Amino acid sequence: MAQPTTSRPVSPRPSPASARSTRPARPARPAFDIGGSINRWLSDRRSILVLGVLLMLLAIGLLIAFASYMTTGADDQSVVGSALSEPLVDSGAETRNWAGLVGAYIAHVFVFRWFGIGAIALPLVLLLAGLKLSTGAEPFPLRRTTIGLLFTALWSSLVCGYIVLVTNSAETASVWSGGIGYEVNSALYSLFGWGSLAFIGFGLFLFLVYFIDIQNIRLPSFPTDLFTRRSNAGSNPANVDTDEDEEPAAEPVAPVRPMYTRPEPQPAVVDEHDDEVIDAVSATPHPIQATESLPTTGVPLTVKSNVDVPNASTDTTESGVTPAPTYEPDPFEEDDLVAQHGLYDSTLDLPQYQYPTSELLTEYQNNQRAQVSSDELTANKERIENTLRNFGIRIDSIQASIGPTVTLYEIVPAEGVRISKIKSLEDDIALNLAALGIRIIAPMPGMGTIGIEVPNKNREMVSMRSVITSDIFNNSKFELPVVLGKTISNEIYVADLAKMPHLLMAGATGQGKSVGLNVLLTSLIYKKHPSQLKLVLVDPKKVELTLFNKLERHFLAKLPDSDEPIITDTKKVVNTLNSLCIEMDNRYNLLKEAGCRNLKEYNAKFTRRKLNPEKGHRYLPYIVLIIDELADLMMTAGKEVEQPIARLAQLARAIGIHLVVATQRPSVNVITGLIKANFPARLSFKVTSKIDSRTILDTGGAEQLVGMGDMLLSSNSDLIRLQCPFVDTDEIEGICEFVGNQRGYDDAYALPEFVGDDGGQGEEKDVDLDNRDPMFDEAARLIVIHQQGSTSLIQRKLKLGYNRAGRLIDQLEAARIVGPFEGSKARDVLVSDLTMLEEMLKRLKGD
Repeated sequence: MAQPTTSRPVSPRPSPASARSTRPARPARPAFDIGGSINRWLSDRRSILVLGVLLMLLAIGLLIAFASYMTTGADDQSVVGSALSEPLVDSGAETRNWAGLVGAYIAHVFVFRWFGIGAIALPLVLLLAGLKLSTGAEPFPLRRTTIGLLFTALWSSLVCGYIVLVTNSAETASVWSGGIGYEVNSALYSLFGWGSLAFIGFGLFLFLVYFIDIQNIRLPSFPTDLFTRRSNAGSNPANVDTDEDEEPAAEPVAPVRPMYTRPEPQPAVVDEHDDEVIDAVSATPHPIQATESLPTTGVPLTVKSNVDVPNASTDTTESGVTPAPTYEPDPFEEDDLVAQHGLYDSTLDLPQYQYPTSELLTEYQNNQRAQVSSDELTANKERIENTLRNFGIRIDSIQASIGPTVTLYEIVPAEGVRISKIKSLEDDIALNLAALGIRIIAPMPGMGTIGIEVPNKNREMVSMRSVITSDIFNNSKFELPVVLGKTISNEIYVADLAKMPHLLMAGATGQGKSVGLNVLLTSLIYKKHPSQLKLVLVDPKKVELTLFNKLERHFLAKLPDSDEPIITDTKKVVNTLNSLCIEMDNRYNLLKEAGCRNLKEYNAKFTRRKLNPEKGHRYLPYIVLIIDELADLMMTAGKEVEQPIARLAQLARAIGIHLVVATQRPSVNVITGLIKANFPARLSFKVTSKIDSRTILDTGGAEQLVGMGDMLLSSNSDLIRLQCPFVDTDEIEGICEFVGNQRGYDDAYALPEFVGDDGGQGEEKDVDLDNRDPMFDEAARLIVIHQQGSTSLIQRKLKLGYNRAGRLIDQLEAARIVGPFEGSKARDVLVSDLTMLEEMLKRLKGD
């Protein structure tokens, strides 16, 4: 039964308006929730990426500003101090900091006022934080690294502040300590004196204890029987003899490591053939072994590995073979030696040497021939014809040959047309074709035509791999084959450096000169064995030929006392050139005794065993001298370099020493007439002017090249346009590692020792320090403050004449305050601070 509606209290249904008014009120929402917005922004991965990159950019900017402030801070202090009172545009223009006025102000606060050199740690913290936010990478634990860097900033400021305070150099060196380091040390020094250094050291110790969690300090342990042994030795001297007798007996237990170890050696075979191969390499004139049993691999060739030769000779005697190391006088007859030992093979020096493979060179997928459409050819032909027709020049025919860099249009002019008239239209043709580097060859040698070279819009990159693997290079029979590139007709051009016989290279900066040198070296390394070729590399720029350091024990030659295989020092370059002159004279003496006219005849005679090694004859490898930058050597050494280069260029061709000289400034004071006359083969990349082109090639045209390996080769009065192959740094590094990881000689090929001048030491003895100049002390302080040993500095600052300033420099050198003369470079200052200088001056006055 339905209950009446009045049985329960029913509240009247509220109206919508009253319902809204009676509904529980929600908490008031703020107009803008800052915390929630930040959390939502940080939860977005894009925001984190932006923040990380921003932190890294900020860190880089701070590093630049701080580093620049170290050198320009003194100049920018006045600008920073007046930045708020003067217009910002004027202050910014006067700022020398690399990061501008803002960078100078921030660096002034962090470096000068606060942490000094330690402020550099702060950008590193930002850099690591940005790296973690942007990439997720964490090379070091961020929290511990941050703590360590912040402590380093504070502690280094304290240490530098102590040094600045003690040396009383606040005016010049306060930028290294900052305000914190200097002020804290001033307070500590006034309270504790020298003891303030203990507080700084204890601070470092305290940090390391808690940072690394050091719980105890272990002292070095001493053997317990040490003191017992000494006491017994005092009471019983016989024990000393016993100990001394026992210790040497235990030493042979440790194996002695040989210079070259081989897996699974076979003593019987190796001992039997060691003498044979070593004597075959040295070409001894005595019977050694039958040629059938001569091994070609796996034989240690180092002289130090011949300690077992007597045992080997004993074994061969027992087996009925004539012992090898017998040096009884025998007639040196060619027929007998060749019949017994065969022809001498120089490659047996390194029988396991493997030539580099083509897989070490990059194969470029897009390395296709230059794409020149038929429409482009037709359009260029019509433009050339129209241009010539406009100037009243008629032609009978025109042909096009597409090359890797340029397209050659060969024109047959009509009868009665003067060639000079066509040559004068070079600029007009370039204007109509809208192309750079138009070159007119009038006439073409041996062709009866006139050539117009027009650069291609889409050039072909000639890779090193494509020319190294070509048949023309692999089947070349040249003595020193070098591949120079592709001609206009897409033929690979291979030249013989031995017939050039020297090569002069020139080109403006960035036009491919260094790549050309790498191509030349790569060609020689791919084609020659280390026993047949030695390289002398001179690199005044110190960065171009450093990759070839790994070839030291295979291909490189150097002076006996030289530490580096690549010669970079000017004085060592002069000594090396003079050493090569001595080597040239020695080789000519050998050729004179052998009755030969050139190196090829001499080596052929030695290979047929006609020359006796006991009389000093030996197999002579080719030597190629490569100088990367001649201009720098001519500036610093001048005649000292020019004369030996000219002498080598004049005489060294016949005895296998060949020169490759490169320069980026082909002016007449660099490529002098004496040098130029002895370099018949010249290679020019793009140069800046026609004068430079005539200096290097004796004709114009090099200024019209298009760069990027485009070059002209002048050889035997012929001018050939080539596109140099491209070899990358990674390819050179791979080739050098492939060769350098193989077994090589004990050391680089030793050139004859050359003792040059004493470099000023003889003059140093004539300097009387007892009769010093009155301005000696002042000049010494000036030199030490500026850390620059320059005669011109003494002239300017002390207002002295050149002769007196030069005598002062000589006296300073004799007193060991400045170093010796080094060409155009300033002398090294051997005294680091004024404190040390004052002590030296006191000693001089006392003496």
